[in-house]
Amino acid sequence: MRKGRRRKRKLKIGRIIIALIILVLIVIGFIFVSKKLKSVVSFDTKYLANNNYTIDVYNYNSEEDSLTKDSSLVRGLEVKVDNNSKVVKDDVNYVKIKFDDKEYYVDSTKLVSDKKDVVLEDTIYVRTPATLIADLDKSTIAGFANKATSLEVIDYDSINEDGEVNTYKVKVDDKEAYIYGKYIAFNQEDAKANYEASKYDPIHSKIKNSYNGGEAINLDFYPNEKPSFEDNKMPDSVYSLYLNAGVLGSIDAYIEYAKTTKINAFVVDIVDDSAIGYESEVMKEISPTSYSKAINSVDTYKKAIDKLKEAGFYVIGRITAFKDSYYVTDHKEDAISKGGQPFLHNSAYWPSAYSRDVWYYKVALAKEAVKLFGFNEINYDYVRFPDRMVSIENSVDLHNEYNEDKTQAIQRFVQYATDELHKLNVYVSIDVFGESTNGSYTTAYGQYWPAISNVADVISGMPYPDHFAANSYGISAPWNNPYELMYNWATDAMKRQQECPTPAVVRTWVQAYDVMQHVDPNGISYNADNVKKEIEGLYEAGATGGYITWNSGSNLSKYKLQKGAFDIDYKEVYNSDNS
Repeated sequence: MRKGRRRKRKLKIGRIIIALIILVLIVIGFIFVSKKLKSVVSFDTKYLANNNYTIDVYNYNSEEDSLTKDSSLVRGLEVKVDNNSKVVKDDVNYVKIKFDDKEYYVDSTKLVSDKKDVVLEDTIYVRTPATLIADLDKSTIAGFANKATSLEVIDYDSINEDGEVNTYKVKVDDKEAYIYGKYIAFNQEDAKANYEASKYDPIHSKIKNSYNGGEAINLDFYPNEKPSFEDNKMPDSVYSLYLNAGVLGSIDAYIEYAKTTKINAFVVDIVDDSAIGYESEVMKEISPTSYSKAINSVDTYKKAIDKLKEAGFYVIGRITAFKDSYYVTDHKEDAISKGGQPFLHNSAYWPSAYSRDVWYYKVALAKEAVKLFGFNEINYDYVRFPDRMVSIENSVDLHNEYNEDKTQAIQRFVQYATDELHKLNVYVSIDVFGESTNGSYTTAYGQYWPAISNVADVISGMPYPDHFAANSYGISAPWNNPYELMYNWATDAMKRQQECPTPAVVRTWVQAYDVMQHVDPNGISYNADNVKKEIEGLYEAGATGGYITWNSGSNLSKYKLQKGAFDIDYKEVYNSDNS
């Protein structure tokens, strides 16, 4: 019995020992296999980096020991890196990466551990002449960078989904400033090139500089993205009444009337030369004379704009840019001058459109108004040099610091204004003379339709029939033939729209006042039928972005007499006619 028990005990112990040995072997084997697997595949998370927007990635053929380009990936993408799969070709180390369930090989120097390091360029080149910004929040101006200028990169803020930098911090002439990434190239050759030169250079090189407005070929025609803000949708066609700042106390009456029509928008003055809309803090700081002349308090002005917005209207704030007598009173150094003194022209003083201080002031006013009152859009008028100055231009000082053509200064102001105001999710419209649609010369005051349309969100011509000379477009009395005048003018406007890659919406000012006596004492009254004919001429020619009524007094009684013109949804009518 005892021997049997001992034998059983030994068998049991033996089995336990065997089991322990097996368990140890399993553990050792597991550890070995795990280490082996880790040595086979060891993935790290890294980011694609480059001194360009994209990085080439390759496929590797192990049998042929060759790399072939597969595609390009955008810098900034997060990828998985297999550090144990490397290939050396032409002294370049390539490493395997995994992205979107696909495997590629990429130059190992194009991989970084910190996403902030994905931008590798240390020098960039100016492709589109651009304003250099001193303070991105305040929109203050540090200077200007001409085409093909090289800039040293110090830092950047962010990149978009295409790998493009939003804003670079750069060094130029020992000063630090900011430039928007959309205006740069990565080499000087690309920076010097014009956009689609074979298409656009022949168009603009033939334009004459007959009146010293500028050479059209020297303007920039690279595409400009036209935004559509989710929280601020622009109507397809804007049917708008103009209101000067003096009638805001009667805003309820205008709203009540507009609701009986197809009117869906109002243009309201923020500043119209010497008519100041409200007590602006920006004016108080920069142009105290303007501040002292305000028609409304901030509270009164805000209540009026709030009522318009609450009633569902799209509201546009209007600012005169380069006609501003009060600003000149406070800043004679920025005025167009003669003999060292501000030059009085057309009963007004004009800040020079070359002056960056004026640019800043007019954009600061707009930004303040958007933040205070919630405007959907800012409309700039008098975006030009004074007209009728050809004969005296050599005797006045325009303070042309950067040796620019007038057309260049105007386009660059529009560029600066749209850049800064788009940050607030508002659109920018620019008013231009009817003459700017001509296809043969740049205007003496610097407005060239394709250059402005290419940058602005909306371009608003002012082809008032009584501003045209007799026999314009072969019409003996254009002011008495509103349909014919507007149709011919808009036909030219739509031709100009084809001369740039990113044309603006065409929304046109229409004459809503009677023909002026000095033009024709027998001129017609612009009643509902004649205003309707103006708008029909525009839409018939394809200028379907809408209209704005120009009646400087914003006379409600006159608007009521024109109701028949405002009762029509022209976009719907002309869409129906074309279907």
